[in-house]
Amino acid sequence: MRLATWNVNSIRKRMPRLVAWLEAEKPDVACLQETKVEDAGFPTIELRALGYEIANVGERSYNGVAILSRVGISDVAIGMRDAADDAQARFLAATVGDVRVACVYVPNGQSVGSDKFAYKLEWLARLRRWLDANAKPAESLVVCGDFNVAPDPIDVHDPAGWEGQVLFHPAEREALRHICEWGLVDLYRKHHPEPGRYSWWDYRQLGFPKNRGLRIDHVLGTARAAVRCTSAEIQREMRKGKEPSDHAPVTIELA
Repeated sequence: MRLATWNVNSIRKRMPRLVAWLEAEKPDVACLQETKVEDAGFPTIELRALGYEIANVGERSYNGVAILSRVGISDVAIGMRDAADDAQARFLAATVGDVRVACVYVPNGQSVGSDKFAYKLEWLARLRRWLDANAKPAESLVVCGDFNVAPDPIDVHDPAGWEGQVLFHPAEREALRHICEWGLVDLYRKHHPEPGRYSWWDYRQLGFPKNRGLRIDHVLGTARAAVRCTSAEIQREMRKGKEPSDHAPVTIELA
């Protein structure tokens, strides 16, 4: 099974790129974030024509997550279904083939000390609680998406410069570690321990040409999924060209 995650940063704007990528790469499962479209405007017909079943939840101009599958899709869960407000379309889970997949778009946090930063930390805490209540480490589970957190200095082009800022703040990194301690493995790092591998580059100040990036898009899997994971890649080429997303897709292969 070929599984990919990609923050498309507006599915309407990125639709030609998305279609070309799906046709070329043929992922069995594609998890998308930041679709930025209400459910009624989601390009369901076009994506079904490519052979995908679809689960999605969106909102106008912001957020939005979707799971596309060519290996079946069932038991769809929209939102974490806890006592908190799920007004923002940031979480979707479904069973695809023999794997349970959660597609997440973690809040950015905006600035340290802000209400949005506190919301981000609470959202990450909710994700850990969702795992505790709805999954088991012995299962085949993948949690993937735009986490808006670079876990370690190796994931940041300038760790000293980014230290303490949003996306690389100690509280965010600790929250992500707490999630992984539940029983999740960073499947990209399983295959790529080397530095200089990023999934996001700012549009400004020649961030991409100078490779001033961060690795904030992750595919996390249980031990059972990790054993099956034979490769993982960041498709950096997708950040090039006209009007790209600021994120590159991350793909894994599950045997």
